Amino acid sequence: MLNIEHAAAFAERIWEDAIVPVLTDYIRIPNKSPAFDPAWREHGHMDKAVALIEEWCRAQPIPGLRVDVLRLPNRTPVILMEVPGEGDDTVLLYGHLDKQPEFTGWREGLAPWTPVREGDRLYGRGGADDGYSSFAALSALRLLSEQRLAHARCVVLIEAAEESGSPDLPAYIEAFADRIGSPSLVVCLDSGCGNYEQLWSTTSLRGYVGGTLDVRILTEGVHSGSASGIVPSTFRIARQLISRIEDEQTGRVLLEALHTEIPAVRRAQAEKVAEVLGDEVWTQFPWVKGAHAVTDDRTTALLAHTWEPALSVIGAEGLPPIANAGNVLRPMTQLKLSMRIPPHVDPAEATEALRAVLERDPPYGAHVRFVPVRGGEGWNAPELAPWLERALNDASMAFFGKPSLAMGEGGTIPFMAMLGEKFPEAQFVITGVLGPQSNAHGPNEFLHLPTAKKLTCAVASILLEHRSRGARG
Repeated sequence: MLNIEHAAAFAERIWEDAIVPVLTDYIRIPNKSPAFDPAWREHGHMDKAVALIEEWCRAQPIPGLRVDVLRLPNRTPVILMEVPGEGDDTVLLYGHLDKQPEFTGWREGLAPWTPVREGDRLYGRGGADDGYSSFAALSALRLLSEQRLAHARCVVLIEAAEESGSPDLPAYIEAFADRIGSPSLVVCLDSGCGNYEQLWSTTSLRGYVGGTLDVRILTEGVHSGSASGIVPSTFRIARQLISRIEDEQTGRVLLEALHTEIPAVRRAQAEKVAEVLGDEVWTQFPWVKGAHAVTDDRTTALLAHTWEPALSVIGAEGLPPIANAGNVLRPMTQLKLSMRIPPHVDPAEATEALRAVLERDPPYGAHVRFVPVRGGEGWNAPELAPWLERALNDASMAFFGKPSLAMGEGGTIPFMAMLGEKFPEAQFVITGVLGPQSNAHGPNEFLHLPTAKKLTCAVASILLEHRSRGARG
């Protein structure tokens, strides 16, 4: 049986003395995901981050620990760690070490590659998403080792291209299938939490599709005074095209191919979460004064960001900076579109639906092209086994003092769909530290250290239950 007091003291000690200093160094490394740094090999930041984490992991006094950095040709590296255990089962623990780009808007005193600790918060890009995962996974195993408690064989897989859609991971899964084995439990440490007061598990993830909408009407820019009124603006054409796929008043995506039926169990979970979180469903976001959410119904809001498609325009080209914007009618506008799609929607079919609608009958005979990016599947978790449901709740009560909760997430973890297809009998614990205001991908990202410490203990508790009670159901 896990000694709760010892576990909490261990987590406090290892995080403060051994993890935070190294994680601070990790935040300083601008190891952007390959999609945002195509020259990642030449820049060397990814290799530096891998070496930093590898060195820390190798130093952990866990009996039988094996740490390897795997490198397939023309792929980002993967850290694969194995810890022997009792019985025939395997547990796979997953995280990633690549980062999103800098983004703008960091408040004074903060910057993406400048770690800053303020009380319980460690600011900087990648600490919470998802640099902490390697440290938490091995610390949970070390905790069990120190208490001489048995667990199943564990494999820890840390990839380096998750923020790019995990394009390299299938090749590693295939090449090292014998070492990964057939996990009966998957623990993913790359998700969110509705608050910092209890253990959260993710029951679904949205997928994504998108690409660049390219609109051209002239071969070169011309004086706006002489051309406007005769030559339509490419920005207006782009607006017309986007209105084909999204209701600009409500945000509802108009393509039925991108919608799916929401399971009753997920509706019930959203209702329960809405009751617990209350107004934090929307107050977690940094609104400007007077702004408000699309809906004032909490359950509707939660389902909209987990089981409904949603469009975001995340980039643009062809528009000069305001300071350099002369009176010119621009010849082209490019918009980067990001469409989140619910589980059960095929990304290839969704992409084709977008392309067909956007390119059909272009207004004014403009040249319109939609250049898609590689999409990712959503995921809906299998039903929880009774032992795992108990284990989650017991861990939450032991280390957070409140029952565990489950909800869907609006983001995407491509690896989960891959694993769900490859290991249909496996159980999944998808959890993480990305709670209110932690702002992964945006400015002022932070890791909430008390949650990281408690989550480390909770993972150890779940691994223990998997070994001791999982077989009894």
